Amino acid sequence: MTSPDGELRRLALGVLLPGFSGSSPPGWLLDRVADGLAGVVLFARNVDAADPDEGVAALTAQLRTTRPDVLVGIDEEGGDVTRLDHALGARVPGPAALGRVDDLTLSRRVAQATGVRLARAGVRLVLAPVADVHADPDNPVIGIRSFGPDPQLVARHVAATVAGLHDAGVAATAKHFPGHGATRDDSHLTAPVLDADLDLLRRRELVPFRAAVAAGVDVVMTAHVRYPALDPAVATLSHRVVTDLLRGELGFSGVVMSDGLDMYAISGTVGRAEGAVQALAAGVDALCLGGESLDLAHVDGLAAAIAAAVRDGRLPQQRLAEAAGRVVALAARLAALSDRAGADSPGPDSPGPDDPGREAARRAIEVSGSVVLTGPPLVAELVDAGSIPAGDVPWGVGAAVAAKVPGTRVRRVDAATSSDPAAVAAALVAEAGTGPLVLSARHTRRGCWPRAVIDAVAAARPDLVLVDHGLPAPDLVVARVATWSASRVSAEAAADVLAGVQRWLPSSP
Repeated sequence: MTSPDGELRRLALGVLLPGFSGSSPPGWLLDRVADGLAGVVLFARNVDAADPDEGVAALTAQLRTTRPDVLVGIDEEGGDVTRLDHALGARVPGPAALGRVDDLTLSRRVAQATGVRLARAGVRLVLAPVADVHADPDNPVIGIRSFGPDPQLVARHVAATVAGLHDAGVAATAKHFPGHGATRDDSHLTAPVLDADLDLLRRRELVPFRAAVAAGVDVVMTAHVRYPALDPAVATLSHRVVTDLLRGELGFSGVVMSDGLDMYAISGTVGRAEGAVQALAAGVDALCLGGESLDLAHVDGLAAAIAAAVRDGRLPQQRLAEAAGRVVALAARLAALSDRAGADSPGPDSPGPDDPGREAARRAIEVSGSVVLTGPPLVAELVDAGSIPAGDVPWGVGAAVAAKVPGTRVRRVDAATSSDPAAVAAALVAEAGTGPLVLSARHTRRGCWPRAVIDAVAAARPDLVLVDHGLPAPDLVVARVATWSASRVSAEAAADVLAGVQRWLPSSP
């Protein structure tokens, strides 16, 4: 018979979803899974670059040998944010590209293809789609991860993505509630504030989340963002946001998950342990912990802090039991889907010509000016700081162009080591000589390093061709191929256009 303290510890473990290091689960993790740990969240560090699908399948099999209903989640948004394809770049374009195409059937097919692949690898919980409305062009962390700036467009593609993931027998997560798209700070690095009244939030931020709830989304992830109109605390720690707004007003009855408690907005303010307690008290059910430094001591320490909060009366045991119960119910439901035919159906080991990811990448392409190459080019990839959610994932059009145009030269120019835009531009113009010059960049808004290089090169070479892998800057007038995604398939689609192999397609269905 389990002692009261043993039961309390099991409940506390039952709300934790930590990350870990390595491509196989360490012994301490398997021990805690056996003890009742809710599950894990996988990151690029857990994925074998040489054989990602089979490697993850072997990892998840080890976890399920310990406990069949363990939850395994992964951040697989497509485009810039991929874990399975961190070594080569994503097989599907990201949300901004899908929003530009605006074909709901295609978005659903892309989500289903991703879900089938994940289910075959033993992953049943997808930490996507992003339901944030990209309302501020200067947002440093959402941007291209959003389907777009129009709440209705975002809402319909969020619903289509949820449906596609469900078609594959995997659970979907709408994030970051109640909205991170209108902030100008990154909650990984600070505690952002979104100063909008409740009426604006209802008309803008909440629209996609309502659509997600209506589509039957399984999980909603909270934002580590403060909304002064609602509560002085960040949303993850706010009863007003989680319980009154999400549960009460939107009617969500599934699992509420926190964003990573190791992010600064929690770990750098109240701390992870206190953040865990306050999040549970606010109505959060599952606590995500993504830090690479996590080990047995961290997981046991968090479980102990949660149990202590119950014993000292700060966290009602009934609330903890309710949270753990929701997580257990989701895990049991997903475990029961393991025999679903869609998950076991064969899927391509690499994207083929009729793959929905390739189709979406081709249809998202936007061309301005004369971009078809007249000879082997110099392709310069302008590398600046990437985002924390995306991590260090390969991007750029150089390799894809070189594969199609013999004689192509590729240079990667890093802002960290080549900070003088004028000097970089002069060197590239000189190296290109009279041949075609292509620049490849992710960030082209005025004021950033790549934009300064682009402007300087364009002044000397008006025939410059830009491949823009991010959100195109409206004030930049150069010959351009905009991909709306930094995925591998988007780079290949852009290379086809440059090489004259493929005419760009209109984005409408």
